[in-house]
Amino acid sequence: MFYMKKYSHLIIASIVGSAITLSVFMAAGFNRKADRPFFHSDNVIPARNVVYSVKEDGEIVPLEFTDVSKQVMDAVVHVRTSKKVAVRNQGYYFPQFPSDPFSDDFFRFFFDQPAIPKNYKENDQPLIQSGSGSGVIINSNGYIITNNHVIEGADEIEVSLPDNEIYKAKVIGSDPSTDLALLQIKKDGLKSIPVGNSDEVEVGEWVLAVGNPFNLNSTVTAGIVSAKGRNINIINDKSAIEAFIQTDAAINPGNSGGALVNLKGELIGINTAIASPTGTYAGYGFAIPANIVNKVITDIMKYGMVQRAYLGVIIRDIDGNFAEKNNLKAYVGAYVDSLVEKGAASNAGIKKGDVITGIEGKQVKRTADVLEQIGRHHPGDEISVKVDRNGKELTFDVILANLKGEKKVTERSEQGVLDILGASFETLDEKTARKLGIEGGVRVKDLRNGILKNQTTMKEGFIITGVNNKKVTTVEQMKKELEDVKGGAMISGVYENYPGEMYYAFGLE
Repeated sequence: MFYMKKYSHLIIASIVGSAITLSVFMAAGFNRKADRPFFHSDNVIPARNVVYSVKEDGEIVPLEFTDVSKQVMDAVVHVRTSKKVAVRNQGYYFPQFPSDPFSDDFFRFFFDQPAIPKNYKENDQPLIQSGSGSGVIINSNGYIITNNHVIEGADEIEVSLPDNEIYKAKVIGSDPSTDLALLQIKKDGLKSIPVGNSDEVEVGEWVLAVGNPFNLNSTVTAGIVSAKGRNINIINDKSAIEAFIQTDAAINPGNSGGALVNLKGELIGINTAIASPTGTYAGYGFAIPANIVNKVITDIMKYGMVQRAYLGVIIRDIDGNFAEKNNLKAYVGAYVDSLVEKGAASNAGIKKGDVITGIEGKQVKRTADVLEQIGRHHPGDEISVKVDRNGKELTFDVILANLKGEKKVTERSEQGVLDILGASFETLDEKTARKLGIEGGVRVKDLRNGILKNQTTMKEGFIITGVNNKKVTTVEQMKKELEDVKGGAMISGVYENYPGEMYYAFGLE
């Protein structure tokens, strides 16, 4: 969530909704130099209000969305999810819309989750939570892009096509850092949307948002691109990449994962969030740029995981006050607040206090620009980074690395079971083991994109003591047990400050 003006909050929404009303103008009698009107309506013949646009060659034509809508509507699907939730304590009860937008009740209401009755008992049947969003078909073989938050933690995913055919969907991969996921259904010959170049999108350009707001299938709204490169701090991930396209096309709950398209019918973004004081349309929506979408989805299909590259810097936005306080000569760019020791930037010669002003020939105005540009590259890519250092312009050739410091992509054949789990681990020290009354275990240090984060609710700090009922006391033991697993695994363990033993199950396909 995000504070805007006095009341507004950013809500990760199932987006896009009620059709907006286009402002129109009548130009009858308005003369150009040649004294010819843009259009003329005879008093005898009734005329309708029309919005006009000017083509690149100067031709004035009516602004029509019908052809584009026909092109894209059949390629946007309805995604429905369900999840069984066991409730241990007395549940929530809310007879009306919750007033606190930061509360769990608000999100349960907003995402159409069932209220838990006051008299719910611990031994009752699990509750079924349902969710709804949208997805975009990207090829005829049934591959569909949606938001990670639409399908995260779901036990079952259904995809409803525009002709009301329903299919079970499989998660091919997901990336919490960009809030993207790739699904597949068993259906060929599907209509898809071509992916455009989001770099070419301009502020002020007309766009359409397509999705399923409030379970209203195949809804199209129109607006313009109102900004680019928005970092709104809504993705809850340590490696979050946010450089959203901002639009005033009406966006509402029900269409996260829907399409933002240009008037050529090209996908330029995946709708993801809205700025709203109420959870419904209030002026602005945000979409993940197509160039980031293309890179993430291609990685998932080719490598089975996203190959994330890191520059190895902590950066922050600058403004006039900050620049004056720190004696900076550059007032636009991303300030290097600190560097990772032996990271890509440090190795190339970039220093603390530099202001990054360009990457690969593209201007950097803010931190979101850096995140977007780096997010498109792979470990091992060499890029040029331009910085301002005390008023002097310098350019560095930087070889990007992954989180482990490796300057290469990890091929499928090289991926070990710990890479697939998406976490770093350490053998528990003897002192802590004695304190907890266990023989030993493996602590989960850092959760990132992978099976544990995508398929379970495990938190960092969990201490693994068993894999499929076999005790493990070291990282090597745990790795060996998991490598022998066929199909799925059940991990047991404890939290240092939480009573009782916990269990997490997941698939290892």
